[in-house]
Amino acid sequence: MDALFINTSLSRLKFSPKPTSLSPLPSLPLHSLHLRPSRRFNLTVSQKQFEETEEVLKDEVFDSYNEDESYGEVNKIIGSRAAEGGKGMEYLIEWKDGHAPTWLPARYVAGDVVAEYESPWWTAAKKADDAALKALLESGDGRDVDAVDDDGRTALLFAAGLGSEACVQILADAGADLNHRDNSGGGLTALHMAAGYVKPGVARLLIQLGADPEAEDDRGRTPLDLARDMLRGTPKGNPMQFARRLGLENVVRVLEEAIFEYAEVQEIMERRGKGQNLEYLVKWKDGGDNEWVKAGLIAEELVRDFEAGLEYAVAQGVMGKRTGDDGKMEYLVKWTDIDEATWEPEENVDPDLIKAFEENGAADLGAHVEGGS
Repeated sequence: MDALFINTSLSRLKFSPKPTSLSPLPSLPLHSLHLRPSRRFNLTVSQKQFEETEEVLKDEVFDSYNEDESYGEVNKIIGSRAAEGGKGMEYLIEWKDGHAPTWLPARYVAGDVVAEYESPWWTAAKKADDAALKALLESGDGRDVDAVDDDGRTALLFAAGLGSEACVQILADAGADLNHRDNSGGGLTALHMAAGYVKPGVARLLIQLGADPEAEDDRGRTPLDLARDMLRGTPKGNPMQFARRLGLENVVRVLEEAIFEYAEVQEIMERRGKGQNLEYLVKWKDGGDNEWVKAGLIAEELVRDFEAGLEYAVAQGVMGKRTGDDGKMEYLVKWTDIDEATWEPEENVDPDLIKAFEENGAADLGAHVEGGS
């Protein structure tokens, strides 16, 4: 996978140019599965000590412990869950001595125990191995589909960045949080990953599955903002960049369609902001509420005409035509809201009205026609 150098927050995700698998871990005998720092975890402590520990670890999960009992060796991990906010993991421990299973924060479980449980999952995620992910999810080992790595990334973020639609679908079917934001890469969602790594197919699938196309990262950028930034930074006219630009254009198109329900604009009424924040207040043909819309989502000719000071009205039909002083064709337009018909240059008249006039004479085909202010 191409590394992203244009966007620093994405480059921090440390994706290698090609997905690499984790080195397989040797099988571990059961007797080596234990809690740190010793093979036995003795919780027989004084009430005062327990209260002090409970205060220090108030964000951790110890609700099922009995301070008057001693626990033996770990048999295995039988479940996992991401801590609140996706900041670390907790594991459900099955004990050898018959104690009821207990939830423990990851830092209290020996590294070899965690590695044996987690390595297959992250190997599959980072290789976009859909068959392996599906097998693990169906294994009944209590695995959390939204398990996080040290950077707060889920398997879905890796699958999106790697462009695996199969993995994305499997994870979504298993209930993955489509809008999870990583904790150290800039608050990126899976849709940001698909945009940043130029995966239009995954972007489209995520949106169809219900991902929020307007979710913002820690810098306030939506996936569409990110894709546009990258497109602007990708050189034009360079054959080596052609495929990248084409992919980014596809991503932008997918995201625009997701956040903007295309409808015909009757007129642009106001503008506000500048640069990337430029927006226009539009009035819709279908009578919907006036709405502020990003400049990039409005037809260029409408924006250009608004900026040139043109106003819009509704035409009833074309009544006549003539050659103007500049040698260009003009048409006599009858308006629905103006008593007097006016001569308009051809480029300001709806082509359908002109066609109807040419075929049938004056036509009554209500449409938007631009009139001089």
